[in-house]
Amino acid sequence: MCKHIDEVEFTIFDTETTGLKPEAGDRIVELAGLRVKGDKRIATFNTLVNSGKEISPGAFAVNKITLQMLQDAPTAQKAIPDFLEFISGSCLCSYNAEFDLGFLNNELKLISLPEIDMVVFDLLPMAKKLMPNQARYALWFVAQKLGITLAQEHRAFSDVELTWAVFSKFKAICQQKGITDFTNFSDLFANKQ
Repeated sequence: MCKHIDEVEFTIFDTETTGLKPEAGDRIVELAGLRVKGDKRIATFNTLVNSGKEISPGAFAVNKITLQMLQDAPTAQKAIPDFLEFISGSCLCSYNAEFDLGFLNNELKLISLPEIDMVVFDLLPMAKKLMPNQARYALWFVAQKLGITLAQEHRAFSDVELTWAVFSKFKAICQQKGITDFTNFSDLFANKQ
């Protein structure tokens, strides 16, 4: 018997970073997750991360995170394993997962841990499939089109909240189309990492 989508645990996650390119040395400075099952919140994870790296002016303009804010934050060696424990046994879900996973996998490499090996749902391609012909696919724009009034603040946890609201709408759209079991949902929308 197939599991219903609402019987599966998902961790919606987001990162804020020092810049756009982990391969150029940019690092995670904030990491957040919301673990959910159906429409219920199970647990939250939210931490700043002291990467010891300067935050680019471009990143600061978006996330407003300063080095001073990071002074007493845990390092990646502490924060990333804690996050792995938090997401264990769930499916990951992110908006533009390629970006967040690229940073997460880079942090894992830097602390000699293996890359993420789990089912990941990326809401960006999901938006393109479920909402074709939109003028743009920025998270805030898609949320607005779905009637969600939360603002995108470019801080990890508030963006997780917005992403969860979008994900909930997408699940409802899928269920209206008869896509209720996790196997079909996963076949249509998951990136297997």
